[in-house]
Amino acid sequence: MADASASAPIKPFQGVHASLPHDSAVRHVAGTAIYIDDLAEPAGMLHVHIGLSARAHARITAMDLSAVRSAPGVVLVLTADEIPGENDVSPVIHDDKLFATDTVTYVGQSLFAVAATSLAAARAAAARAVVTYEDLPAAIDIAAARTTGLTLENSQRMARGDAAAVLTASPRRLQGRFVIGGQDHFYLEGQIALATPGETGEVHVWSSTQHPSEVQHLVARVLDLPQSAVTVEVRRMGGGFGGKETQASLFAAAAALVAVKTGRAAKCRPDRDEDMIMTGKRHDFEIAYDVGFGDDGVLSGIALDLASRCGATTDLSMAINDRAMFHADNCYFLPAVEIVSHRFRTHTVSNTAFRGFGGPQGMIAIERVMDAVAQATGLDPLEVRRRNLYGEPGRDLTPYHQTVEDNVAPQLLAELAASCDYEARQRQIDAFNAASPILKKGLALTPVKFGISFTTTHLNQAGALIHLYADGSILLNHGGTEMGQGLFTKVAQIVAEAFQVDIARVRSTSTVTDKVPNTSATAASSGTDLNGMAALDAANTIKARLVEFAAKKWACAEAEVAFTRQGLKAGDALIPFEDLCRQAYLARVSLSSTGFYATPKIHYDRATHSGRPFYYFAYGAACSEVIIDTLSGEMKVTRVDILHDVGQSLNPALDLGQIEGGFIQGMGWLTTEELVFDREGRLRTHAPSTYKIPTIGDRPAQMDIRLWAAGRNVEATVHRSKAVGEPPLMLAISVFSAITRAVASVADHRVMPRLDAPATPEAILMAVEDVKRRAAAHG
Repeated sequence: MADASASAPIKPFQGVHASLPHDSAVRHVAGTAIYIDDLAEPAGMLHVHIGLSARAHARITAMDLSAVRSAPGVVLVLTADEIPGENDVSPVIHDDKLFATDTVTYVGQSLFAVAATSLAAARAAAARAVVTYEDLPAAIDIAAARTTGLTLENSQRMARGDAAAVLTASPRRLQGRFVIGGQDHFYLEGQIALATPGETGEVHVWSSTQHPSEVQHLVARVLDLPQSAVTVEVRRMGGGFGGKETQASLFAAAAALVAVKTGRAAKCRPDRDEDMIMTGKRHDFEIAYDVGFGDDGVLSGIALDLASRCGATTDLSMAINDRAMFHADNCYFLPAVEIVSHRFRTHTVSNTAFRGFGGPQGMIAIERVMDAVAQATGLDPLEVRRRNLYGEPGRDLTPYHQTVEDNVAPQLLAELAASCDYEARQRQIDAFNAASPILKKGLALTPVKFGISFTTTHLNQAGALIHLYADGSILLNHGGTEMGQGLFTKVAQIVAEAFQVDIARVRSTSTVTDKVPNTSATAASSGTDLNGMAALDAANTIKARLVEFAAKKWACAEAEVAFTRQGLKAGDALIPFEDLCRQAYLARVSLSSTGFYATPKIHYDRATHSGRPFYYFAYGAACSEVIIDTLSGEMKVTRVDILHDVGQSLNPALDLGQIEGGFIQGMGWLTTEELVFDREGRLRTHAPSTYKIPTIGDRPAQMDIRLWAAGRNVEATVHRSKAVGEPPLMLAISVFSAITRAVASVADHRVMPRLDAPATPEAILMAVEDVKRRAAAHG
């Protein structure tokens, strides 16, 4: 038996670094991938509909639900009075109520839940509610919140050096301000939960969430149950992007409460309009800058003022705004810097996590500064960026006092500028603009440096569970959730690599809280870093047992035992993997293990905003070319070249897909996706008819995306890879800078455009007209 397979053909190995398809790719395309709404509905299942507030800020003077309770098909109506535990579904501060009580603080706030035999019956019944309000003053935007002093917490300050003194002494100085709009997650699968009751009060919840453990803990809190009595399961989500990190909890808790109260399964699934009205968005920001610099474009000092609309409750706004501060340097050394962050409470739905988690808002601030300095000095914007990059010791310290030890931005920018022929194209565009009175082009090349780790230190941990069966098949479970990004595929590749077996042997199962407990959200771009290392830890534990067993059985030293593509080599023996597992089982060797990983080296003191919050940085660069119509404001991205550093890629195909998807989503944030709230706080853009995400027609016709061949993580991540989920979104800042350049060309770059994001056709047209007026006024 030892030599039986020695001459057998070897299949191409499919472990790490192989471009394997997403594990559900075929099912995604065929429409056979199972999402929660595809699950067979249990007999007697109830449909849950949430009754919503119609006011932004008001006192509830009366709420008559008698007609709701008597409506056809209604089985149960729930308000805060029926909650056995705490009326709270918040992630941190205990200020997000499942059902409002005395006061409502935004349009779309949950008031009550109706459980009925059909969704149509539940909706019709909810419409019978009679709610009377006493309106209170409402602050809908940042300006109103600033005027009335509504904040979530005191303003936060991050600083290094004496920015005020340096600004005063700077040879040149600029001030400016601009606005960045929010963004809806617009996941393909909306918020949904399906709860089934157990026989002794426990409950099982299928939830479309990025954070199963948090949903478990919050449902237990609402039901007044121990966390062990609540099981939350997620096989896959149809997109999340941060929108399902905290805000899935309300729908899960409502469904679970109905299930426990009635003893029947319950499903809560809002439609698209309700989902967009009820759930938070990316934070919109108002940014002001005061920058000092020389004629060479090198910054000497800077003061940044970041103000965000957080919404009615805290959610994750404190950490999100902190990350905006962390990323307000991007790739640039700021010799003297002060960053002040204001977190305003408004009477709108609470904004929440979104891909980049505040990083994009901070990053675009400094990129606007680079464009403004370039315009003021007459230098090429790329040259200004290069001159301000982090560099040698003395120019390698961030505003939060972390040393940048892995800086590859200079190499990335140089390589991309050469490969995309930046200088020649810039000359061609200048010539085109000089000869074209109506159509104007813009070109911009911008870098990305994104910190990888949760900035809340204790979240940087993960667990995993691996079972080897006697037939050689492998079951893998971990705390990460699959939302289309390919996490399950990558972690399965890591396990296949560890055992040197074909990935077909590895079966990934649903993320479920009764297998791997107390997990962190799949967020902060850390899903593979954390869960991949935890899975590798579990695999290594089992491998150590098998090595010890094989050394004894085949009478060799443990150093002579190795896992190979052909099977386990033990001295002169070669044992097929399935035979090894069977013999180990018969010898009573444990073939199951948990694994655990905690990110090393990180620490952070929020009181002083200093420390090492990030294990490492992910880098990238993008060059975008746009063309605008100065008569209509219409814009088209015509070409994009991207060079991105993913370290040693675990799966190049998946990484390239994440880069393209992230870039397009970022492009939507900055160009087409406009959220509009009216004066009463009602969201007016709550459907595809009024909210425009990028479509295939918006994708640049010429798009070249490459992984940086020299990439390798200097830190000991899994197989020296780097995270790729969030960083590519910020590559789209190059589009916004290119639009800014195109608008500025209308007046031969004599004035800096006042262009806010999103740069919709209306915004571009107004910026063009403003540039014309200001240029004429200055002669």
